Amino acid sequence: MNALSQFAPASAEIFLTFAACTVLLVDVFLPDRYRVWSYFLALAAVAGTALVLVATAPAEPVVTLSGAFVADSLSQLLKLFTCAVVAVTFLYAKDYLRARSLFQGEYYVLGLLAMLGIFVMISAHSMLSLYLGLEIMSLSLYAMVAFNRESPLAAEAAMKYFILGAIATGCFLYGTSILYGVTGSLDLGEISRRATALDGLDVHLLVALSFILVGVAFKFGAVPFHMWLPDVYQGAITPVTLFIGTAAKIASLAMIFRVLVDGLGPMHASWADMLAVLAVLSMAVGNVVAIAQTNIKRMLAYSTISHVGFILLGVLAGTTSGYQAAVYYTLAYVIMAAAAFGMIILLSRAGFEAEALEDFRGLNARSPWFAAIMLIVMFSMAGVPPLLGFYAKFSVLAAVIEVGRTWLAIAGVVFSVIGAFYYLRVVKLMYFDEPVEHAPLVAGSDLRLVLSVNGLLVLALGIFPQALLAITAVVR
Repeated sequence: MNALSQFAPASAEIFLTFAACTVLLVDVFLPDRYRVWSYFLALAAVAGTALVLVATAPAEPVVTLSGAFVADSLSQLLKLFTCAVVAVTFLYAKDYLRARSLFQGEYYVLGLLAMLGIFVMISAHSMLSLYLGLEIMSLSLYAMVAFNRESPLAAEAAMKYFILGAIATGCFLYGTSILYGVTGSLDLGEISRRATALDGLDVHLLVALSFILVGVAFKFGAVPFHMWLPDVYQGAITPVTLFIGTAAKIASLAMIFRVLVDGLGPMHASWADMLAVLAVLSMAVGNVVAIAQTNIKRMLAYSTISHVGFILLGVLAGTTSGYQAAVYYTLAYVIMAAAAFGMIILLSRAGFEAEALEDFRGLNARSPWFAAIMLIVMFSMAGVPPLLGFYAKFSVLAAVIEVGRTWLAIAGVVFSVIGAFYYLRVVKLMYFDEPVEHAPLVAGSDLRLVLSVNGLLVLALGIFPQALLAITAVVR
């Protein structure tokens, strides 16, 4: 492979880097009245990246750039899905930012750079490139959380996120250094081969695994490393919360696949038990604490924690069906979360944030259509058939039963029943309570259209689950 062809599998990342820089440079010289061009350029950058991805997709898995980068079917799937999610996030954010005098190119530039970090994490074949992608994404997200400079709550959330993120990253790097000392390599393929040759109960490997898992669990928001999640979800402006709750979750899934499955797969027996503890704690704390929340963004934060528990169940199964279920659940959750946060943006307006559960009172009287969209999303998150969330939960529970961990499936069902309460509470407020206000919903036609499609997609993929299941079949 010549020097130029080594970069071909990373064409999308290269294009995205130049596109983000272009948006940044153009935005510097744009007058405020033409700021919308930064938005259009950002969307064009995402669309162009997706086209480059499709055009340069390798027929077989390719490891390049001295073993630091891998292009395979999993990376292709997650990157294309990331492009779709980021484009929807940018669209949802436009009117929200404009109404609050926050319509600046920085949001879109930071979003594109965070997307670049996600791409690098997805295709990482080395602990070093994984760390590089993690930092690119994390630093962008720290700045996005503090995007509203006039909000003390946003500044506080950004500081908490930064400090706790730095601690988690330190743990990840410390574990990586021990892993390098034991295996003599940072290449995930080589780490897997040498871990196979070593005793799976080697104390040094177990210590390395423990520290690395702290970093992975933090990025995922699994209990007990979830402390940052509710504060960041509440403190950040809703478009940023939407980005963290959707695109960043795809990066977390990629991180856990690359580190645990590709790199430390021979230690499955060890990390599966650790993930089992994290999964049960996440489902328990997420579902129980969410019941006490009156802020819907905090409620969705704890809901995210509970969903993370289900994703971890799929990964710990350690089988092809388990890995496919984990990917399926993540993609399903991202679709549902995008619609949920999109509804919050729809109900918000200048000077008013629809963050309290009470703000959803009587929504059916104000807009029967969007009340129905929110109902579909809430029922799907609760796991009500025949919606998307039901099949996501079913596939994960079937995977853990298949490997003989029936008690985990029982725990998942029990906590799902508990979690149904706070989802149904939102439905009750929308349909059975009198509205607090009768003002019509004010939103652009593009937001209304995409949000409607987003909600209907939750219904359609539930009625026809094979559409998404066929996509996840690429996972091996």
